Amino acid sequence: MKKQWTGWGPTADQPEQHYLVEPRHLAGGGDLRYVAEYLRASGWKDRSRTGGPIVFDSPDRTVRIGFDPNGMPGGWTVSGQAVGHQPAWHATLTTAVPVEVVAGLTDTLTKPRSAHAPNPWAPLVEHGWETERGQHFTAVSPDRNAWLQYHQNEPGQAHWWAGARTEHGRTWDAVFTPTTPMHLIEGFSAALADPTPVMRPRGNVPATKWVRTTSVSVRPSQLGNWQQARITAARATTWARNTWAAARPSKHAPAASPYTSAGGTQQKR
Repeated sequence: MKKQWTGWGPTADQPEQHYLVEPRHLAGGGDLRYVAEYLRASGWKDRSRTGGPIVFDSPDRTVRIGFDPNGMPGGWTVSGQAVGHQPAWHATLTTAVPVEVVAGLTDTLTKPRSAHAPNPWAPLVEHGWETERGQHFTAVSPDRNAWLQYHQNEPGQAHWWAGARTEHGRTWDAVFTPTTPMHLIEGFSAALADPTPVMRPRGNVPATKWVRTTSVSVRPSQLGNWQQARITAARATTWARNTWAAARPSKHAPAASPYTSAGGTQQKR
């Protein structure tokens, strides 16, 4: 017989078994709220319908993020409109891409572009990924089970491709058009290369011998606090950006928003 829920009091806050999973690229999809709640806290418009796909639009409506497990292929789609000198771009990520890795892309979309020139390969090399230069330029994870590749079939035909595999075969794919802004690819690759384990509840660890797990007891209140800290950080960043924009002298032409810059040109600040 299942134990009845008794409310939010101390008796309900009992430790639950979770697992720290590494490497993260084999940890499975995870909780979609990790991505969705951050977007909502960053001022993105939630256009999702109850029981339907997840859909978020950027404040300036130039970028749309969606998740549909029943699509072909099922998973995430991220699309940016053509803005200024930046052509339209598109990315697809299948359902088993860990949400922490998806967030490397989607979180970056909510922030102003850094002044430094983006380099998608740098985070991978920093964490011990090996690069291979041939017809395609590829970085491969230390366990040889994940990769990022700039794939060129022939001149004028190219795309970015990331993926992972277990002993059972391919587990996920992420494909980006060559027009995808480099700082977004870098955000994705940094999250992919991050060696920090990710947490999954009992029953949600993929069935593969190629992951390492550490059992931990976590109270629901702890999970809630961690989730709230991420949301609070998003709100703080959004507030600071909006405050800065409001304080700018009106005689100056407004700079492109960070959302437009994700799919368009960006003024250096």
